[in-house]
This record gives sequence, C-alpha cells and structure tokens, in this order.
Amino acid sequence: MAAPLKPELIHDRATGKSVDGRKAEEAVRQAYEKELYEEHDYQYSQMDIEVPIQRGVKGNKKNRSEKADIVVYKTDNVNERSQNKDILGIVETKSPTRTDGIEQLSSYMTATSCLWGVWTNGKEIEYLYRDPAKGTIKKDFIFQIPKRGESFEDIGRISKEKLQPSKQLKIVFNRLLNTLYANTNISRRERLGAEMIRLIFCKIWDEKYDGGSLPKFRVGFKEEPKEVKKRINELFAGVKEDLGHDGVFDSNEEIKLDDKSIAEVVGQLERFSLLKTDKDVIGDAFEVFAESKLVGEKGEFFTPREVVKMAIKIVDPHLKQSIVDPACGSGGFLIYALEHVWDLMPEQKKWQGLGTERLKGEQKEIAQHYFYGIDKEIDLVKIAKAYMSIIGDGKSNVVQENTLHSPEVYNQKARELFVKNDALKQFDCVLTNPPFGSKIKVLEDDSKRFDLGHKWKKTKENWKKTDQPKETPPQELFIERCLQLLKKGGTMAIVLPETYFHAPKAQYVLEYIARENNIKAIIDLAHNTFRPYCNAKTLLIVLQKGRLQQEHITMAVCEEIGHNHNGKPIFRYDEKKGKFTDEIWDDSKVILEELDDPSASKNLYTFVVPKKRIQNNIYVPRYYWKKSMAKIEKEARAANLQLVSIKELIDQGIISSYPGHGSPEGKYKGLGSVPYIRVKDIVNWSVYKNPTALIPEDEYNRVKANGVDLEEKDILFVRRGSYRIGSVALVSPFDIGVLLTREIQVFRVNKKNNDYDLDPFYLLYLMSHSLTQKQIYNKVFIDTTLPNIGDRWGELKLPISKDSKQRNDIQKRIEMSFHKKWQGQEEIESLTKEFGILTT
Repeated sequence: MAAPLKPELIHDRATGKSVDGRKAEEAVRQAYEKELYEEHDYQYSQMDIEVPIQRGVKGNKKNRSEKADIVVYKTDNVNERSQNKDILGIVETKSPTRTDGIEQLSSYMTATSCLWGVWTNGKEIEYLYRDPAKGTIKKDFIFQIPKRGESFEDIGRISKEKLQPSKQLKIVFNRLLNTLYANTNISRRERLGAEMIRLIFCKIWDEKYDGGSLPKFRVGFKEEPKEVKKRINELFAGVKEDLGHDGVFDSNEEIKLDDKSIAEVVGQLERFSLLKTDKDVIGDAFEVFAESKLVGEKGEFFTPREVVKMAIKIVDPHLKQSIVDPACGSGGFLIYALEHVWDLMPEQKKWQGLGTERLKGEQKEIAQHYFYGIDKEIDLVKIAKAYMSIIGDGKSNVVQENTLHSPEVYNQKARELFVKNDALKQFDCVLTNPPFGSKIKVLEDDSKRFDLGHKWKKTKENWKKTDQPKETPPQELFIERCLQLLKKGGTMAIVLPETYFHAPKAQYVLEYIARENNIKAIIDLAHNTFRPYCNAKTLLIVLQKGRLQQEHITMAVCEEIGHNHNGKPIFRYDEKKGKFTDEIWDDSKVILEELDDPSASKNLYTFVVPKKRIQNNIYVPRYYWKKSMAKIEKEARAANLQLVSIKELIDQGIISSYPGHGSPEGKYKGLGSVPYIRVKDIVNWSVYKNPTALIPEDEYNRVKANGVDLEEKDILFVRRGSYRIGSVALVSPFDIGVLLTREIQVFRVNKKNNDYDLDPFYLLYLMSHSLTQKQIYNKVFIDTTLPNIGDRWGELKLPISKDSKQRNDIQKRIEMSFHKKWQGQEEIESLTKEFGILTT
C-alpha cells in the first residue's frame, strides 16, 4: 500500500506521481492531461511528466537538461522511450497569470523527435509544429493537434457523420475567448461574443446538412487562413439565407474576425459535433461568450442546468401543453422542457412505429407550436435560437422584447406570438429565472402598471396595495407578469431571491404569490448557485395558478452545487477517510433522483412539509430540514450530550438576552474615546476595539439610552452579518463601556447554581461548539442586504454534557485561561499608562 500523501500533495492524473496540488500551474497540467485523454484519445500510459530533455551532447558543461511538463510518447513501454525517436508531442503548462514559455517549448521540440507542441496557461493556448524534414519550429501554422493514430494530414478530412461529441467544450471556449481577446483584431470583449455566435451558427448549420460529406467548417493541413475564412463566409451566407426570416441575422451582417482568428476557432472546434455533444456542455459553452456582456450589471445570470432539470421534473410539462419563458436567456428552460416532452412521445400510440424522419418531423412541429421565449437582450435571443435549432428547430418562437413592457407596445413579432386583443396570451407552463438585483430597479413610470409596482401597507388581516407607485426590483414585477401569462390551473417554476420567503418587509410579495395559488414545491438553492457573478441567495418555487393549497409541500435543500464562491470546483469530503474525494459536490443531482419520491425516508435532501407546519410565514426549506437536525442529535447522543435550546434556558431563568445598542452617526466615528463594536470586531472569543471606530461619550450615551449596561462575562453573539453569524466573545473587565451594533445579541447567566452547571465560561464554550454552529445554517436566512438569524437564535440547541465532571473541567480550564489573559492585559494597560505608550 502506498504511503499516504502529505496534505499539499496530489497524485498526478496520468502517472500517479506525487505533485504539489497548491501550485496554480499544477491545476493547469492536470486539466490538460484530462483533455489529452478525453478529447484526443491519448492514453495516460503514453504520458509522462517532468521529463528531462537533454540539449546537445550529454556531459558537455555548456549543455544542460531541463524538464518538460508533459511528454506524449508513441509507445506505452516506459523502457523503450528515446528522446530522439519516441516523443510525439510536448506540452508546456504555466499558471494562469504567466504568458512566457513559448521559447522554452520550442527548444524542447528542436532537441527531440516530437512533431507538435502545446503551450497553455489554462486561459490561453498556442500550438507549435516541427517540420520533421528541416527541424524548424513553426508558430501559427497548426490550430490543433492530431488525435491518437492520426497524422496532420488527417485533420480536416473527417466526414461530418464521424465527428465526435466533446466532453470539455466549455474549457475550449474559455481558452478561445481569452486567446482571441489577447490577439484578435477586435478589442471589445463583448463583440467577440457576437462573433462567436456567428461562427457557432456556421458550425451547427454545416453539421445539419449532407451528413456523409466533408465539413466546410475545417482547417486543412498547410491550408492558409484566408482559404478557411472564404469557406466560413460561404457557410455564413447559407446561415443568413436559412435564418434571415427569423430575425437572427441581418442580410448585411458579416463575420469581422481576422483570418488567423477564424482559423483558430475553426481549428479548435472542427473535430467536435455540436449536434452530438451533451446539451449541458453546449449550454455552458454558450454562456462563456454571453457572460462577458451580460453578467453583473443587468442582473441576468445563467441558470445551472441541474436547477433547470429540477424545475422541469416538478412541473412535468405534457405533450401539447404550451410553454413560455419570459426571460429565456440562452434557452435552457425551453431546451430541457422540449426534451422532456419529446421523451413522452414513445409512450403515446400516435407516435409509436414512426420512422426516424417522420418522428423528427413531429418533434419539430411540437417545438414550433408549443414553445415560446422572450428576452430583451438580442445576443441572448440569438443564442437561444441557435440552441433551439441544435435540437429541433424551435427557434421561430423566440423573440427580442422587454417582457415587462406594456403588451400594446411590443414589437410586431412579439405581438403576434404573445398578444391577443391587446391582452397577453396565456400558457400552460411558465418556466423562468428572471433578472434580479437591487441595482436594476424599474422606474415608477414603468412599474405603476403592476400591483407589485406599488407600495403595500400592512393591516391587521393582511397586506393591501396603496396608490403610490415605487421603483421596483424587476423580479417582483416578473412574478406578476408570469402569473398573467399563466392559465388558470397552469404551473409555474420561477427562481427568486430568498428574501421573499421569510422577510417580514417582503411578506406582501409572498402573500401575492400564494393568494389563490397552490405552492407545490420549493427548492433551497445553494448560495453559490450564481456566484461568482451574483451573491444572491435564491430559491426555486413551483406553484399552480388558481388551485387550493395542497396539504404537503415538497421541499429540498441543495447545500452545494458543484462550485465555490469563486466559481472553482468543490469536491465532496469523506468523513470516514478524512479526505476529499474526486466527486464534485453537487447536491442538485441527488435531489433530481429523490424527487421521484419526495417523502421517502432514505432521502438526504428532499422531504415533504405539511402546510400546517409552516411557521411565521417562513417558507425556506432548510428551516424544516429534519434530517440535518437528526444528524446533529445522533452526534450528540454518541458524545453523551443533551441538547437544550437557548429558549428553554431563558424560560427557566438561567440566562437572559438583550439586543445590541445600535449604530452611531457616521460623522462621529473615530472622533472620541468610546469603542464602537461591530460584527467584524467579534474575533476569537474576544472583543477587538478598533481605534478608527471610537465615538464621543455623548453619542455613546444617546445611542445606548435604554439599552443594556454590559457586565463582565456577558456573552456577545453575532446574529446578523455577511459572514460572521455565530461568532461569540466574552466581555472582559476592559470591554464594559463599549457600544454594540444592533447585529450583536447579549446573553447573561443569571443562575450559576443550575441543573447544567452553566456559567459564562461554559456558555461561551457551548455557543461555539461545532454542533451549535452546524445548526446555524438552518436558521440563517439571506435578506436583500445581509444574512440574518432574527430571533431564531432561541431555537439553537446547546450540546450540554451529561457528565457533571466534564462540564466543570471545561468550565475551569476556560476560566483559568481567561483570567491569565485578563491579568496580562491589565499589566499591559498599566504599562501603557505609566510610559505614555500609544497602542493604536
């Protein structure tokens, strides 16, 4: 058995050798090894890493040996590998921030038998060719490398029917975007997206016709880029003629990329079939080109495909039901809904026994007559049309228009599809992820046509709309517009910020959603779902219009969705083995399977909640996730701990709780002597007094007014903030005269002689315990500004040891540590006063 690796080391994908996983260039190398294997068919047994390349005569001091990052050999036999006859190719990998290494790669190639070289930093890529007769190295001569068993002459000679699907198309597209951005004649990143859309159309259109012929979308060996561009322009002319009537392209539209850039794109894509490639991969690739223009300021974010699949599985659209996405983006909801409906066709006698061509014709009819999309961004509309054309020519019902505009001002094409007698047509299903964000509010003049575009007032019974319009976040207006587009009895799935499902100030929106409608399901989406482009925490809600509320609501909690807040992959952790696995941590895939039987006891993330169990209008699924709490209870039993809620301790009079004081006026900060303590100042069980946040005594007294006077050994608990919720600190003798922000809750032990031996030091320990902190995830909800736990901290159950000796031992050790700390702190403060030392 191999010795366990150090934490910083990983096994190289190809060779199994130990490598440093902390290095950015190592991630690039591992990714490209996978690409060589999956996209080019080279076996891992053909590869080696850190291969010494000898230049000149061995032993000559002027000559030296350097190590190539990846070497691909002709043979699998490690004992028959000669630098001068057995090397096929060499790959030089760099970290994403580096652009050097081309000359280094060239020198390796001249000293070996290799025919091709690849330089990549993960974001960009370059290919080098070595003339076997002359030994010269040529740049910008080849635009891809041969697959295993191919020669350069074979590239571009593969008939369309033999093109293979891609498994890493998003990686290829990302590199293309960055490479073109750095080298092409087009300087604006978003314009590259439009150019790539045109080229993708050429590729799709080329694949759709004359399946046994040679593709026009190709780069032949030794072919000049200008010849490639000529052929692509011919393709684009056909695309415009075929799709011009649908408004995808203008008749005078042109591909403006330079010859070399076009050859670069074609060379990277020609070996793949977009028609055969998994639709998830194609959707991801399209997003690469749209995101540079759309992500961020306009609030349009692409929906992860597993979320789309969950929505469609719950909605379950049927044959000949009309389906609309009023913010269709790249068409993900429409594509998967269409495939869902097509999968139902073999079950119907009407379509059984039809030949392939007739069935395709029927599928096309369904796509064209029952699927509709609107988006205000023309580039996204074009992508959606392309996407629809890939799987069934449903593109004609996707149009550019601002869905929130009044129907009477829709453009002609939108009016034909969505308006009848000056009123919106209604559909059987609405599936959408609308634009959302606090920075993109719809102005009063435009929002006043909507009920949710007005201010609402709370009455004793419910919320009522006032006559006063307001600037409104677009997602609120989309809720109303989607319900307008939905038939009575129809089903809607919509992604919305979590705020609407718990926040008292947004309760009027929740009431509007639930009024005379049946909430079927709510999926708690991971906070990372739309990161790194958007920090919004969202839920997916599915409801039926005009139906009585069912007794049980299906809920699910998706803790992670495959990537972290930076968009990097995250992996599942094996608690038994104490290490991360190779499995991407994506709970949505598990939820998809569990939705077949939402109430099954074996489910990890999916469950049903009786409507009568909904508390305080909180519809956030993780609040009702019993499985999570059951796991904590099991851990507590195994450790001989009893779980007692904070509320129980308060009810028994053992502890008391007080809110923080509030915030001073900003103009006073840094101009006094009283410390103002914010969320970020609760660190490592202590209170940090930031000298830049000192306030005057008068301002302290004004804000504190009727607030609590702090006492030594009070516990401070962060109940609101962006990332520090659950942090705790113990008030020292030096912290009594501070002002606390409202986001901090104060706890005080009243009875030291109690059944739990609870004193301030043991309470501090309990509130910091991992079992307490794990519960916080289910209690914290995300508002439009910051996460908050509200008053739900009272539901936290503290893991109190059943062993009094253990309780007392923990208490004494913590108390002793704090007294030592305070004694040292007292001595330091004495010295600073004695010698007039400034500690700021």
